[in-house]
Amino acid sequence: MTTAANAGSGLGYMALSALWFAVMSLLVKLAGESLPTMQIVFVRGCVTLVLGALVVWHAGVSPFGKHPRLLLLRGLVGSCALICFYAAVVHLPLAEATVIHQTAPLFTALFAAWLLHERLEGRVLASIAACFCGVMMISRPQWLFGTGAPAAEHAWLFAFVALLGSLLSALAYVAVRKLGRTENPLVVVLYFPLVTVPLSAPLAIPVWVWPDATGWLLLIGIGASTQIAQVALTKGLAREAAGRASAMGYLQVALATVFGAAFFGTWPDAWSTAGMLLIVGSLLLGSRR
Repeated sequence: MTTAANAGSGLGYMALSALWFAVMSLLVKLAGESLPTMQIVFVRGCVTLVLGALVVWHAGVSPFGKHPRLLLLRGLVGSCALICFYAAVVHLPLAEATVIHQTAPLFTALFAAWLLHERLEGRVLASIAACFCGVMMISRPQWLFGTGAPAAEHAWLFAFVALLGSLLSALAYVAVRKLGRTENPLVVVLYFPLVTVPLSAPLAIPVWVWPDATGWLLLIGIGASTQIAQVALTKGLAREAAGRASAMGYLQVALATVFGAAFFGTWPDAWSTAGMLLIVGSLLLGSRR
């Protein structure tokens, strides 16, 4: 049975994961100004694979795990979700791709109730719904607010790709929650890049651009921040119900807004500020025992 102390640490790990994922997104945005997206995915996978293997070796943990098939499935589902999200980001406005991807906690709570028989609390659903409203206020997608340029051609197709990525992310979260009960978190994290590297290599090599020194630093930083975020994510999901824990991912949107203001001069307006406040308040509501 999960204790209150363990649950609290689980939410703390999820908040830490959101922070480092936001840092990773910042570095990806900087690297994406000169490097192809799939190259970033591939190199990120290589860096996290090396770091993950070194950490597993240093900890003296068997890299095979107790359920290798489920570990590989988690890696495959997570990798496909990542590729779907990046494809949506390339072909859709970033706000629309992000807000569709942030529906993952909704699917996570539902899948966890169905597959893991976790209790679906009304307060958690209300918190997730409120967080989603906050994300909408920050991103203000064209199809809802009617602002900005007309939608790109075939936007509906990539909106479906983004939604597919959200569904796959939810399944990956549930798999991590299941594996967290029996597997070492370091092994669970290792299997993600173990699948991502061979899966993304055929897409990255044809568009390869040789990075300069700054580009390599950004790519290594992306891999390192991803590794930290993935470890924190795995520990968080092992200590807290999947629906409640994954809702902390909305904190990443608020942090990304702050980073955008600090590094790119994109200051949040009244809508974004209200959305950030709604997200924080909803997270506090959802984390109460």
